[in-house]
Amino acid sequence: MSAQPMSIRKGLLYSSFVFASIISLAVSCHAPTRDEQAKALADKHCGSCHMPVSPALLDSATWNDHVLPAMAQRAGIRVWNETSYYPPMAGDPAPIIPFKEWMEIVGYYQRNAPRQLAPAKPPVALRHDWSGFRMGAPHVTDTTTTSTVLVAADSAGNIYTADAYENTLTRWDTSLKKSGSWKTHSPVVDIAFRGPALARITQIGDMRAVDKPSGIISDLNLESSDIRDVQPYLQRPVQTIAADFDKDGQVEMITCAFGHHTGGLIYLKPNADGKYQEKALMELPGATKAIAADFNRDGWTDLMVLFAAGEEGIWLFENDKKGGFSSKNLLKFPPVYGSTSFQLADFNGDGKLDILYTCGDNADYSIVLKPYHGVYIFLNEGNDQYKQAWFYPVNGCTKAIAADFDQDGALDIATIAFFADLENNPGEKFILFKGNKNKMQFTPYAPPIEKEGHWMTMEAADIDKDGDLDLLLGNYAKGFIVQEQYKPNWKEYQPFIVLFNTLR
Repeated sequence: MSAQPMSIRKGLLYSSFVFASIISLAVSCHAPTRDEQAKALADKHCGSCHMPVSPALLDSATWNDHVLPAMAQRAGIRVWNETSYYPPMAGDPAPIIPFKEWMEIVGYYQRNAPRQLAPAKPPVALRHDWSGFRMGAPHVTDTTTTSTVLVAADSAGNIYTADAYENTLTRWDTSLKKSGSWKTHSPVVDIAFRGPALARITQIGDMRAVDKPSGIISDLNLESSDIRDVQPYLQRPVQTIAADFDKDGQVEMITCAFGHHTGGLIYLKPNADGKYQEKALMELPGATKAIAADFNRDGWTDLMVLFAAGEEGIWLFENDKKGGFSSKNLLKFPPVYGSTSFQLADFNGDGKLDILYTCGDNADYSIVLKPYHGVYIFLNEGNDQYKQAWFYPVNGCTKAIAADFDQDGALDIATIAFFADLENNPGEKFILFKGNKNKMQFTPYAPPIEKEGHWMTMEAADIDKDGDLDLLLGNYAKGFIVQEQYKPNWKEYQPFIVLFNTLR
């Protein structure tokens, strides 16, 4: 081949390369589409308050009729005829989101949301079986509708339930007969036993989603029935834990103030006069559960906390050894998830605590069954990094408890779902996932207890003192039905049941 043809060929190849590079650069630098611009606006404005939400996570009717109008009001955008918007009038305060940008965001969600959400497909079919348990029910003569928001057990096997309608705390003995009752200011949603005759109770104040500082932490003498208020005027507290966090010889408290638009994780330090000084560790609504432990192994008690409203996620609060904490986000979830609970357990046997997480709160603006509701396991990869390793869809999942119920050396998981698919899959109201030697495989069982109640709360304890764990399920019998056509068919008068473990 002559030199000239070779040089011509090289020139053609070079020209082709340059032309292709120009085309590629033009494609990569294309002007953003309308949806890309609108998504950037949504991420900018909505992402400033919570994790950005994809249009795919809700159906178009829910976005248009409920979620977007609610978001508009929070952003200072005027709404008329329920689903239409108009710009601010003369004298109106400027909205948080400029009106033109808001309408672009609305259009983005309307154009990209699915007509319907595809139902979840469980990886393993639900088996309808008692799975090693039998049921026990309390002796009741009163047929009043129950609204149980707490079930717990003390070291002697006595069971405690709290009713939100009556504002009562009731004790049941090991034969499931009523053995005591106390009237409270508001529903008791958390209890910690401080000895055989003393309990610290957390009263939420108001079950409704309101900003109302009527919650109280109190000490209840179980013998004399005296109730002493320890800390009043809290924003819907749902849990209280106690420890000497600053090593000063006194016990401090941490309370999760769920609130509504306001709330937070509150640190309560005792003063010399016995009263407590409040300090917010994080002013964020939705604080729902805290676990105290020395997570970084420096000899000081830290906190891991789930926030379940707005900026949903799990945070680590490391003790700074100076009476304070530094926070670090571990996991973040979209606000439509409706986070409900978490627990720490070692699922893969590597000596590190993993996160068991549930989501399924479904009582706000997007009351539809969601395929991403359910129970998740996030494995601890070290250095405060967690990676999702398992998910099982459970509509409206409310809580999960991990324990080796059958004592075979593998962790099992018990779940309840208050916002279950009651019409098509009522068995998912309670599921026991039995683990096996493969640490990330579980077989789901649903005992035939669908007509016994509507479970809002659950705890594990050895009620009959036979060496294995039993389960308490609390029945919130009426209200909060997602499916409008569904008629409840459970026992509305039954405050709780016990699933007794038959292993022993």
